[in-house]
Amino acid sequence: MEPVSRPHSQPSKSNLRREPVQRRSAERLTRILDACAALLDEAGYEGLSTRAVADRAGVPIGSVYRFFTNKRAMADALAQRNLDRYAQRITVRIAEVPQDDWRAAVDAALDEYLAMKRTVPGFALVDFGVPAQDADANHLVADRLGALLSGHLGRPLDDRLRRSLQVSVEAADALLQLAFRSDPSGDPDLVAETRELLHAYLARTFD
Repeated sequence: MEPVSRPHSQPSKSNLRREPVQRRSAERLTRILDACAALLDEAGYEGLSTRAVADRAGVPIGSVYRFFTNKRAMADALAQRNLDRYAQRITVRIAEVPQDDWRAAVDAALDEYLAMKRTVPGFALVDFGVPAQDADANHLVADRLGALLSGHLGRPLDDRLRRSLQVSVEAADALLQLAFRSDPSGDPDLVAETRELLHAYLARTFD
């Protein structure tokens, strides 16, 4: 047995029926989630199935059920992996941002989301939660952003900042959904409006 450390890109333990303890098992889990993402782009969530994922990943169907009870659990794990990778990307970006420039840090969070929306398989449909089924997704995003931004900017993560980020995430999510419905790459005017709205609203908290 070859134990592996859990990379940040693996889904959290709560998404899995069983944690991978061997490198081969971890690699199989990655293939399953990659196949899930690709099939979401091709068939949508309704067309997703554990059998199709197993076939695309080149693994026995039992390997899928080893980790997931159903397609919802699999999509949830993909969403968690997306959130972990999003946090990693923001961490790298804001490391280059001056600690007193909150607008640049907010821009980094928005830009990385847009980049993932445009390039990451499956992300257009399942970004940080299953469509119309995960009311907590934006709350999770706001919490993760709060931890990253408060740490980098040296601001306490108090109730006011938490509330401001929750409102910001909810507003940006609604506007960006509209932007990507209007244009598969994200309507640039609506994206610009989203950025302006975030700057204007968060200035009350950060300035």
